[in-house]
Amino acid sequence: MAKSVENTPQETHARDGAGLHLHMRTLHPPVPIPYFTKEEVTTSAQAATNRMPAMPPAKDLAFYGGLGAMAVAGALEWPVALAVGGATWLVRSGRKEKHGGGDQA
Repeated sequence: MAKSVENTPQETHARDGAGLHLHMRTLHPPVPIPYFTKEEVTTSAQAATNRMPAMPPAKDLAFYGGLGAMAVAGALEWPVALAVGGATWLVRSGRKEKHGGGDQA
């Protein structure tokens, strides 16, 4: 007697996606891609650099860099380094205004 292989209802549903049929729609809106010429990029970069403040003196960079390095190394706690740097900046900016060295337009 030959055995016939019959699919049980569970097997049929498992292969059939468990009876779920999802119809999905995708939306592809048109997105314009901007095109920049070399001249536009150059003029934008020049305009941005003209608005930037002047480079601070090397003495100031060394001082604030040293404060930051000491805070990172743990020689100073960061709130102390922040307070010292802020107070120094306030005192120095006040002196520049008194001597007419302020670079305000």
